[in-house]
Amino acid sequence: MMTTTITESDVRKALSRVEDPEIGKPITELNMVKSINITGTDVAVEIYLTIAGCPMKNTLVTNTRAAVADIAGVGEVTVTTDVMTDEQRRELRQSLRGGVAEPVIPFAQPASTTRVYAIASGKGGVGKSSMTVNLATAFAQKGLSVGIVDADIYGHSIPGMLGSEDRPHSVDDMIMPPQAHGIKHISIGQFVDGNAPVVWRGPMLHRAIQQFLGDVFWGDLDILLLDLPPGTGDIAISVAQLVPNAELLIITTPQAAASEVAERAGTISIQTKQRVAGVIENMSAMVLPDGSVLEVFGSGGGQVVAERISTLTGTKVPLLGSIPLDPNLRANGDAGRPIVLADPDSPTSQAIMQVADKLVVRKESLAGKSLNLGVR
Repeated sequence: MMTTTITESDVRKALSRVEDPEIGKPITELNMVKSINITGTDVAVEIYLTIAGCPMKNTLVTNTRAAVADIAGVGEVTVTTDVMTDEQRRELRQSLRGGVAEPVIPFAQPASTTRVYAIASGKGGVGKSSMTVNLATAFAQKGLSVGIVDADIYGHSIPGMLGSEDRPHSVDDMIMPPQAHGIKHISIGQFVDGNAPVVWRGPMLHRAIQQFLGDVFWGDLDILLLDLPPGTGDIAISVAQLVPNAELLIITTPQAAASEVAERAGTISIQTKQRVAGVIENMSAMVLPDGSVLEVFGSGGGQVVAERISTLTGTKVPLLGSIPLDPNLRANGDAGRPIVLADPDSPTSQAIMQVADKLVVRKESLAGKSLNLGVR
């Protein structure tokens, strides 16, 4: 009878398929494999966790056991854990940052391939955060790697809309963001107790956004969404300074009063030299059960905003879509399950997915064009 010989090389090859869920790289590459012991056909693996109480411990152990169990002829598989030392965490941090000791904002670097969209509105109550969460979910459904920065420091709401109660944790001085529905996200709400208000002045707001962008380990994102507060205040200016290549998405409703205010949010791009990627009209005509439509907030506001911003900026700003008013959008947001997931066939979900389709494709080549990387 022929006995299968299992080697350490076999085990390491299997473990190379196991990724750290937060970092998105193989545990072998991250030096997270502490030891491999082989006794006959039985294999015992000990892996490092980045911190004690790592929220991904069970996932890492389960995936490691499954990978080793796939080796032909393997017997009993045992997986145990240990915790990295401070020195190992420092080495990991430097490795992930490319050897750069001080944090930088990766999305502002010329070589960055991440599309950054700043979700803006002239006034509150137009569904900006709901649109941010559902667009992020739509992108994730398309297989893209997505992150959200909840830049609305005073009115933070992103974790609740994603149904996330997890808190970030740190590896050395690098912040690891929680994930929900495949979306990495960070919010000041994850650092305050309960519903405590945030009472900060401008410089503290700027520093918070800077930390969210530079101190958080985002990995290789395809798309980053920043949910801005309404208006054209400190945070909108800070984002333009910190990530000047961020493109603006203007959210408005169909009514004339909202569109006039949204126009101001769009024309801030003249001062910041940012590109306006488009306008999204939220709370458009409601589709009733009998198929008829009800224009609760009027009509045409989104097209008016797109045309006015186009005229004022001298560039073509499209109306990316009109999202039907749907009570389930609010209800699912309150439940922490975006409507794109909860009811993907609804007219509202379909409209959001169509907007996402337009945003993932850059219509114009950037070859030979200025990226406007400076803020005046």
